[in-house]
Amino acid sequence: MTRPTTSPIYAIGDIHGQLEMLEQALECIEADGGRDAPVVFLGDFIDRGPDSRGVIDLLIRGQAEGRDWITLLGNHDRMFAWFMEDIPRQDPHMLVGYHWLHERIGGIETLESYGVAVPERTRLEEVHAAARAAVPDRHITFLQKLKPMYQTDDLAFVHAGIKPGIALDDQVENDLVWIRQPFHRHTAQHPKLIIHGHTPVDTPTHYGNRVNLDTGAGYGKPLTTAVFEGASAWSLSDTGRQKLAP
Repeated sequence: MTRPTTSPIYAIGDIHGQLEMLEQALECIEADGGRDAPVVFLGDFIDRGPDSRGVIDLLIRGQAEGRDWITLLGNHDRMFAWFMEDIPRQDPHMLVGYHWLHERIGGIETLESYGVAVPERTRLEEVHAAARAAVPDRHITFLQKLKPMYQTDDLAFVHAGIKPGIALDDQVENDLVWIRQPFHRHTAQHPKLIIHGHTPVDTPTHYGNRVNLDTGAGYGKPLTTAVFEGASAWSLSDTGRQKLAP
């Protein structure tokens, strides 16, 4: 889906279970652009932070109320969705020895937000059964319906990035939710300005051909909100807009 860039469009970086930060970001957007402002959420709604369940509840509620909210698929969201299948599925892109319930990934914190404990020396089948009983069906449906890309005339929003040299419509999901170095090293222009998260940076950063909005909320650092008018970009806070330029 592509929308004409005729008015401001907002984007929020990786949320990672930080409900209070998300609520503050939405307040800033409403103050700048009104309640009906279009917002693109760049994925990774869950893991690491304290209230993944609350984040998903808020997003589901907003969309049900008719808010113009576009929710994109992040690699963490996909890991959660795959874990909740009849037989838990492991993401083969992960390093050997890593999995969604590894202490560095954040799945344990996500399940805790649903009241599911993951004690040491427990069997995966037991945790999976408890999760299936605790996670609402509407949350699983929400995860399953997340899209990997959203476009305007000037911008392409994705979670991680794109594979350089491949048309936007031909990108594959695995790159859109996982890619790093090949995308980061590419300095030539892409078909559109790419708005992404996935790889934390200290501050929102405009690289000329891409804008990174992941500022580490999953690790307790700020959650970044930005606003775009055409290809022009600003970060947004409770003090207003600050220009983002290459």
